[in-house]
Amino acid sequence: MAAPPQLRTLLLAINALLRKRRYHAALSMLKGFRNGAVYGVKIRAPHALVMTFLFRSGSLREKLWAILQATYTHSRNLASFVFTYKGLCALQSHLQGETYQVHSFVAAFLGGVLVFGNNNNINSQINMYLMSRLLFALCRLGVGKGYIPEPRWDPFPLFTGLLWGLVLWLFEYHRPTLQPSLQSSMTYLYDDSNVWHDLSDFLIYSKRRPSE
Repeated sequence: MAAPPQLRTLLLAINALLRKRRYHAALSMLKGFRNGAVYGVKIRAPHALVMTFLFRSGSLREKLWAILQATYTHSRNLASFVFTYKGLCALQSHLQGETYQVHSFVAAFLGGVLVFGNNNNINSQINMYLMSRLLFALCRLGVGKGYIPEPRWDPFPLFTGLLWGLVLWLFEYHRPTLQPSLQSSMTYLYDDSNVWHDLSDFLIYSKRRPSE
């Protein structure tokens, strides 16, 4: 069935507006907000679902509410950051009449402080995710620019050994310094595997059921 004339007229007007270059910066901010919200849901919802049902206690309603809260917070923050970042980049370019590399850093710095500056579990996980990738990228940039000599051998095995050695040392002897979700994962892997009573909690379940 064909769309009503009023709806067709409205869609034509909206599409004409979207094609106008003079509104590109503002529309880019809106689409960035949309994409940030969608991507936040895609990333956080599956992760929150798995981690909540694996490690969180409470009723089904409490678990579902925790999943919704985590997903909403991640989605909102990512959408807000993209919106803020694009807006500040556009503002700087407009004021200076040209785009400079420093605009990206300044916009992201301010957006990061405003949106991700609150020290909570969601923001901590996002920031740690970025930090690991940032360190890799800066090392590659340093090698590419000639600031860091290119290794004559593959450093990845040494890096891997140091990484796992340090994280297990921290887990065994300085556990509170690790992020809570990492503590939960490592407790399941390394502590819960030290305890069993019979075949049921040795092979089938990680822990003996309360009724038993």
